[in-house]
Amino acid sequence: MAAAATFDFREDDRAPVLALSGDWTVDTIASAEADLRALTERLKSGAVVDVSALGRFDVAGAYLIDRTFRESAAGDTARIAIRGQHVNAQRLLATARKSYGGELTAPEHPEGLKGFLEIVGRGMAAIGEEIIETVSFFGETLVVLGRQIVEPRRIRWTSLVHVMEVAGLNALPIVVMLSFFIGLVVAYLGARILGDFGASVFTVELVAFSMMREFGVVITAIILAGRTNSAFTAEIGAMKMRQEIDAMRVMALDPMDALVAPRVIAMLIMTPILTFAATMAGIFGGLLVCWSALGVSPAMFFARISEVVPSQHFWVGMVKSPVFAIVLAVIACKQGLSVGGDVGSLGKRVTTSVVQAIFMVILLDALFALFFLEMDW
Repeated sequence: MAAAATFDFREDDRAPVLALSGDWTVDTIASAEADLRALTERLKSGAVVDVSALGRFDVAGAYLIDRTFRESAAGDTARIAIRGQHVNAQRLLATARKSYGGELTAPEHPEGLKGFLEIVGRGMAAIGEEIIETVSFFGETLVVLGRQIVEPRRIRWTSLVHVMEVAGLNALPIVVMLSFFIGLVVAYLGARILGDFGASVFTVELVAFSMMREFGVVITAIILAGRTNSAFTAEIGAMKMRQEIDAMRVMALDPMDALVAPRVIAMLIMTPILTFAATMAGIFGGLLVCWSALGVSPAMFFARISEVVPSQHFWVGMVKSPVFAIVLAVIACKQGLSVGGDVGSLGKRVTTSVVQAIFMVILLDALFALFFLEMDW
């Protein structure tokens, strides 16, 4: 059982003496801290620490003694003089004094135009660094995927199937449900607006075009950005915090092979499937509205789609899905591997992962729209 940390202060003719007794460890020093702080004013230059009766002594105890001397008239520059013998008192007091880095000063925050320009500059520099790191990680991922294509035995099939189930099949209900309601809304708006011009029959084309070309793939990608990206980043980030990734490297396991590649491949397989399901669900929602509000039977609905809606619109939507898949997976894994050693870093990286993923989905969809428009597809 640890002995209580106590001290005796006496002022000899030559110098003040602070005699320590008992154990001065992290578990015992709390009771002595207030009395030591009250003693600060009485400590003068040349004070001595008597460790003859000192028991156990650790860094916390050394820091408390050192702080008492630094805040006293003895100052923070002189070495603490020791009287008596102890196994580690002198070494720990010297370490505590050496590790003291001085009083922290608050960083300067320029105000006005200078401060605004500094904030903008720092933000632009951070964005540039993030882009460079993400592109580098994307290139590294492509190298790993190419290596696994050449050597399929490197693929971790168990992890791949597990990710396909968790990130793909489990997301199917919410993707289908939301796409169904999007199809309903588009059909209702089309029936209402086109009906004002006597062209309500074109609601069928509106539903088919919008769901095949845009909404099916975009709704799927945004749901995956919110659901799957956060899960991937949190999983990998938690492993990083628990130092499991460092342990993998010690065991000669490459995290890119074991963690990143299965997630990217699973997303490449499941995203087109989810996109197809979302497209069909949206068209089904539009079918119900056309049937109930416009009197268009299911047979007429599908016949009109097959007659007036070219199949290229379906393939334009499907072509986007693998691109969205690899971008989402790369962002999620990169942010997960960038997590630091604390929970705050994990939360920040999860948020960054979702925001970057949604931003990239919208940006890439706009670029695809311009490209297909120029190609007249």
